Amino acid sequence: MSASKWESDEEIQYFREYLRIPSVHPDPDYEPCLAFLRGQAKQLNLPIAVYYPANDLNPVAILTWEGLEPELPSILLNSHMDVVPVFPENWTHPPFGADIDEEGRIFARGTQDMKCVGMQYLAAIRALKRSGARFKRTIHISFVADEEMGGRYGMRPFVTTDDFRALNVGFGMDEGLASPGEDIPLFYAERAVWRVYFHISGTAGHGSLLLPNTAGEKLNYIVGKMMEFRKVQVQRLQNNPELVIGDVTTINLTKVSGGVQSNVVPPLLMVCFDCRLALDLDHQEFEEKLHKWCDDVGGGIEITYEQKQPKVPPTAIDDSNPFWLAFKKATDELKLSIKPQIFTGGTDSRYIRQVGIPALGFSPMNNTPVLLHDHDEFLQADTYLRGVEIFKKIISSVANV
Repeated sequence: MSASKWESDEEIQYFREYLRIPSVHPDPDYEPCLAFLRGQAKQLNLPIAVYYPANDLNPVAILTWEGLEPELPSILLNSHMDVVPVFPENWTHPPFGADIDEEGRIFARGTQDMKCVGMQYLAAIRALKRSGARFKRTIHISFVADEEMGGRYGMRPFVTTDDFRALNVGFGMDEGLASPGEDIPLFYAERAVWRVYFHISGTAGHGSLLLPNTAGEKLNYIVGKMMEFRKVQVQRLQNNPELVIGDVTTINLTKVSGGVQSNVVPPLLMVCFDCRLALDLDHQEFEEKLHKWCDDVGGGIEITYEQKQPKVPPTAIDDSNPFWLAFKKATDELKLSIKPQIFTGGTDSRYIRQVGIPALGFSPMNNTPVLLHDHDEFLQADTYLRGVEIFKKIISSVANV
């Protein structure tokens, strides 16, 4: 079968056009994305507003479909415009070509993470508008910058602005992950990211001596304690098949630096750990433990943080959350197998939840290999179009709560 049956589809054409915009780190240019989104807004006959919460290089674009009862809290459908770097030599297709092969696989950076979801929102709304549908709640479709770098210049500063508050958001949706099986993961919470640096001071001197309280001995002790903690988490996962990686605290040594020369005992060594704190971990107790280890080994260790996210309560997935009930009703009617879990990495959902708004992460891409950030990232055209149908149902349900 040739790819022409997909190439002629209006929504596939829009999706491929968006994929061909290389809004890629380390220096994404969002202007072509904004031009494309302005075209979409005009085609949809929806107003578009662009905000710059951090600086004039990192926009937040929002299309708005006003509801019949605009005083009600609104629905926010969020996606990010930026994509991670590519190594074209490792791709079988140009990473920003959006080529379709005979099987209907669309190859491009962003097919899974997450230009797909942003365009599926718009495709669903296009179909709903054409059908004459109207909903109680206003729907905002947001396209933000900088998510792949932690939202520093995008959602993180945006949620604290008057512009965001004026949107009156009552419920948010954001990205999930592809799934190789029939289940579709549904993310209702995220672990807190802590990047912990231990700056370890010790007795310096000649490498031929056995000096007391060296930075090397202290580093060995701290690394040992962190790795013991890590081992307990590994065992928790191994002992309970019900748990997934998002349910435990992950600890990984990511950077080590220091030393003067090979025969000098250094006065200072640094070791960094990437820690993702599980929802059941007490942040204060964990931090006290880190400081106790530093004291136990003789002090002279300063702890700093590159990131230190607060504990953010999960979104309720029970009868207390009417938006969850509406979401679940839609996916049940579609007979989808939804698997609620805690997100492994980080998305902009955490900032939405942080300001007290329930948010769910969901990308309708099952029976699809997980290729976000990988070479040859692709999404099957039929999977994409099926996702549009799924979002039509979900949006209709949550916007009428």
